[in-house]
Amino acid sequence: MNINESMLTVKQKKLLEYINSFQKKNGVTPSYEEMKSALDLKSKSGIHRLILALEERGFLKRLAHKARALEVIKDSISSVKISNQQKKNVVLGNFNTNNHEEINSSQKFSTLPMLGKIAAGTPIEAIQDDNDMVDVPKEMLSVGESYALTVEGDSMINEGIHNGDTVIIKKTNLAENGDIVVALIDDHEATLKRLRKKGQSIALESANPLYETKILSAHRVKIQGKLVGLLRKY
Repeated sequence: MNINESMLTVKQKKLLEYINSFQKKNGVTPSYEEMKSALDLKSKSGIHRLILALEERGFLKRLAHKARALEVIKDSISSVKISNQQKKNVVLGNFNTNNHEEINSSQKFSTLPMLGKIAAGTPIEAIQDDNDMVDVPKEMLSVGESYALTVEGDSMINEGIHNGDTVIIKKTNLAENGDIVVALIDDHEATLKRLRKKGQSIALESANPLYETKILSAHRVKIQGKLVGLLRKY
């Protein structure tokens, strides 16, 4: 099994265990409302995303033509454990693959400061808050200082950057045409956009047709870093 298929987030593992336990006790699959309450989520859409992720990883199978019908097809939940390196974020499943321990032991992580939220939409006020930290694979990082931000908005969705994602940013004030950057506008507002240089102006391009490209005088824009990686929780 591919290592990515055997990795679960904490919430994925919790939902899988809840469904398995509920089915054994009641003989049916819990409703979305029951699953939402059990995981203390605000909306059923969060449950939908978790179920899709568990299906993709081969833990659940949706039974056709049956309402609320999910089959737990890997009843090895007890062997799914939280990784020592990523206790907050990722759970690793031990499914008796020959190379699982080797892959797991070779994973190396770095801890980066989580500086706050970055707008992928309308620029928001720049946030400097390093009270939180996040673990990221070292292979995602390049030479130099990096930091993490939580995406707020959907203006970069066509680049695969979704609301709630964690973006990994290499700290730099230099960027090439086409780079996705953290741009500080007027020393006040920060936004995540694709950079285009147009003479004495800077174009900050969205990846969503609902948002217009912002064209600003170059002196109004300061590059705070460029995108080098992305993390997503299900």
